[in-house]
Amino acid sequence: MNIYKQRRKTVLKQMQNDSVLILFSAMAKTVSNDTQYPFRQDSDFYYLSGFNEDNAVLVLIKSGEKKRVVMFVQPKDKMMELWTGKRAGVKKVKNDLSIKHVFSIKKLDEKLQKICQNKKAVYFDLFNKDKLIYIHLVVSKVKDNRSLKFYPRSFLDAKEILHALRRRKSAKEIALIKKAIDITKKAHHHAMSIKKKDIYEYELQAEFEYMFKKHGAMQDAYTTIVAGGNNANTLHYTSNKDVLKEGELILIDAGCQYDMYASDITRTIPVSGRFTPAQKDVYSLILDAQKEIIAMVRPGIKFSDLQTRARELLCSAMITLGILSGRVDDLIRKDKDKQYYPHSIGHYMGIDVHDACPYKDENGEELPLCEGVVLTIEPGLYLDVNDTSIPKKYRGIGIRIEDDILVTKDGHQNLSIGIKKEIKDIEAYSLM
Repeated sequence: MNIYKQRRKTVLKQMQNDSVLILFSAMAKTVSNDTQYPFRQDSDFYYLSGFNEDNAVLVLIKSGEKKRVVMFVQPKDKMMELWTGKRAGVKKVKNDLSIKHVFSIKKLDEKLQKICQNKKAVYFDLFNKDKLIYIHLVVSKVKDNRSLKFYPRSFLDAKEILHALRRRKSAKEIALIKKAIDITKKAHHHAMSIKKKDIYEYELQAEFEYMFKKHGAMQDAYTTIVAGGNNANTLHYTSNKDVLKEGELILIDAGCQYDMYASDITRTIPVSGRFTPAQKDVYSLILDAQKEIIAMVRPGIKFSDLQTRARELLCSAMITLGILSGRVDDLIRKDKDKQYYPHSIGHYMGIDVHDACPYKDENGEELPLCEGVVLTIEPGLYLDVNDTSIPKKYRGIGIRIEDDILVTKDGHQNLSIGIKKEIKDIEAYSLM
């Protein structure tokens, strides 16, 4: 069975009886006048449809044993297609998406009102203000029809169903993530191998974007971070405007999107090709911590377990380096470590680089990891150049090491293990 059809079938099973689920595609966004931003489909809409055009709506209908799927898409229009490209149109969508009931988007208002008649609940993106207003207007018109037995009285969040399903990746999804990681591997290794001294950060960013597109990833998964020297101590540094200087490190957080699925890899490498002794001190301790945390990943463990251990390991590392002093448990209780390690040990990854999956169940209890989950493990230390409380030799060093991990039946698989991160391997590759 078509994977999208199977997903729709699974969602329909979980919906309440006499209910409708409505998903809207992303809309094209204008930069100015008649120029547009690159189009990126809504993740939930794509997850259930596999359709990559704007201005479309997917509707799932459940009435007792009867279940239907309805799609609304832009009709064929030769004049508009001359300007903005070919559209699939109604007939092609019927054939390609295995959806029997497909209509022009122009009929949405009329047909959606009929679909919502004698339904008790409507699922949609409940926290999207524009969609909430639109659905409210549709249901209000349905309510005005006094001949109906009943009308929707409940608005439910479609994301509760969809994001729980998205948490566990299928074999096909894992294959796409692996492909994105393989492309990202080529880009990171390319960055390690080329001359970096005295070029601008944005030039190295351009090398990444070139490698992504050269190997079939037409979009970045997020804005590439190329942070030389002290810029690495800004966690989401994206201006990428400074010159890379000899003796400094470069923190490169970069991933691509392949067929909608993301990679997310961080490597920290020396501009000159060799780490200084102080840089090695910090890097080695972070790498050791990352390896221990990755080794913990298995079904049943929780993110909070990983984060607790990461804080312990990195706090101990900071004591070893002379950045902090005292007992690990005392320092953590006072959050002293958060000055230098302020973020989480990782996050889910999939269609979205920070995949929209639940971390807690309906009772507010933390969900343990399970087979099929893909997550990042990314410890780091950020030692600002102006922080006079730490040893001078470490000031201005910012290091993060990030890999993408699949939770397997009995443990884990490091999907990005092939991307060099040992000091000797980075140095050998850089000096080839």
